Amino acid sequence: MNELPLPVRVESAPAPAGPVHPDYLAPAEPADGSRPIQTLEDLDHFATAMVAEATRGLSPTALSLAMADWAIHLAVSPGKRLELALEAWRMAMKLADSAGAMARGAEPEPLAEARPGDNRFRGPAWSAPPYRLISEGFLLAQRWWEEATRGVHGVSPHHQDVVSFTARQALDVASPSNWPWLNPEILERTAKAGGLNLAQGFANWMEDATRNLAGRPPAGAETFQVGRDVAVTPGKIVFRNRLIELIQYAPTTTQVRREPVLLVPAWIMKYYILDLSPQNSLVRHLVDSGHTVFCISWRNVTSEDRDLSLDDYRRLGVMAALDAISAIAPERKVHAAGYCLGGTLLSLAAAAMAEFGDDRLASMTLFAAQTDFTEPGELQLFIDDSQVSLLESMMWEEGTLDASQMAGAFQMLRSNDLIWSRLVHDYLMGQRTPLNDLMAWNADATRLPYRMHSEYLRRFFLANDLASGRVMVKGRPVAIQNIRLPIFAVGTERDHVAPWRSVYKIHYLAETDVTFVLTSGGHNAGIVSEPGRKDRHYRMAVKPEGAHRLSADEWLVQSTAGSGSWWPAWFRWLDARSSNSLDAPPPLGSEEAGYPALEDAPGSYVLQK
Repeated sequence: MNELPLPVRVESAPAPAGPVHPDYLAPAEPADGSRPIQTLEDLDHFATAMVAEATRGLSPTALSLAMADWAIHLAVSPGKRLELALEAWRMAMKLADSAGAMARGAEPEPLAEARPGDNRFRGPAWSAPPYRLISEGFLLAQRWWEEATRGVHGVSPHHQDVVSFTARQALDVASPSNWPWLNPEILERTAKAGGLNLAQGFANWMEDATRNLAGRPPAGAETFQVGRDVAVTPGKIVFRNRLIELIQYAPTTTQVRREPVLLVPAWIMKYYILDLSPQNSLVRHLVDSGHTVFCISWRNVTSEDRDLSLDDYRRLGVMAALDAISAIAPERKVHAAGYCLGGTLLSLAAAAMAEFGDDRLASMTLFAAQTDFTEPGELQLFIDDSQVSLLESMMWEEGTLDASQMAGAFQMLRSNDLIWSRLVHDYLMGQRTPLNDLMAWNADATRLPYRMHSEYLRRFFLANDLASGRVMVKGRPVAIQNIRLPIFAVGTERDHVAPWRSVYKIHYLAETDVTFVLTSGGHNAGIVSEPGRKDRHYRMAVKPEGAHRLSADEWLVQSTAGSGSWWPAWFRWLDARSSNSLDAPPPLGSEEAGYPALEDAPGSYVLQK
């Protein structure tokens, strides 16, 4: 099932130890690092890229259209405007009554509650006057704006979501918790510290600003060095091409399950989310449980790779890795697991393998990975035709999209946690938020090639081609419905990147049996959920092949609750779908098969900046 490779250029990578596999190597071409204007269309790209640079990658056209849609329809909705005016009057009266009760020394009735997960006003200092009045007044204003931006007849759902989100961002900026003279906790700390907290906060801000301008990682990231503190599970690089290094991990047991495990991480970040510190490394736990584990490490592409396509990622990534595994451990089927975008790519690859009769997979596991993009959550606020056009122009100019250029959008999805709480804690309270291994990994960004990312956004997010069976592989459409492998899918409760109800849609596409797990945590912390964590829980249920499909809410009611980590449940699932016999571990690489061990893990691609 080998597929013809693309020509390869590897000169942008650090000089790797060992040869590059000859089947994936071609002479290098010099890169000039620039994109000249050659056509009138290029002129349009150039102009749009300048707009993108000024707006930090957000489309002003998309926002203007949304605001105009809402404002025009609100202007011709006198009933809605009257309703909002009456609600504002009622809120003002409640606030006045509460202020009067506080002035008399009485206990007023609560006026508003913060949303779940909003901890800005949880501290006891906020319950005393006048801060209680300030915080409740803000929460009332927040509720009013929620009502004002929703329920306006005629506004498109997407525009309604954009306007509501924009109003929430503006309110978060104005939150009294962000201002020293309105936040009692900041005032109390300033009084106790004699103002030294503000001096320390300014020093923290200066350090962060300096690091950001210099392109350096955040303070504390140096504690987690790749290959020394994280990504330390022993292994070898057994294959390398233009796009990936394949890591084969050294066994820790004398016998192993016959079927190897292939991990396909997302290419938007470095692979070692699955191999963090030894105690929370999914790779290490798999190896210690008697599995032969392979993991793809994606190369951090440069402008020279601008024309790599989504299908190239399938061929040079998943399929090339399977070719190597088949050569190193022949006649063994593979348990494949994909995380986030890696899971989406794995689904595409598995569908193509089903179309062409490639039966090398034993099962497929999806960690927080979407296959149907009709309801991708708040991330869809940043994905429409105008926004994608702007992103394409940014990538046209540079050849890639840097993950740091997308960081602002992801931070705004959780602005209270990722922006404003940090501003208060680090800069106003003068305290540093300790960096852990997961946070250090999150700051280790990668780039995305122009063509591939454009195809992903347009074909998957906008057109939903993967779920609709419209993706073409070698001239033939492929469909997830043709996958006959057992599927294990994991969603996380607080996922703002791949909401669990969106991940759950694999039930509506797959015709095979699906085991679904909903675990506590978010997109990253929910997956990195090692045994021994008492604060974790999960729910699990199985849909047998041919069984009646449940809605996500029905599944939630009927699923079985479990405490702790979901990892052991997945390991048991893998064991149940593996051969009963145990084998001696396969060698690390195979010189005879053309896949020699090239260097020690974690390899060179993960170290690229």
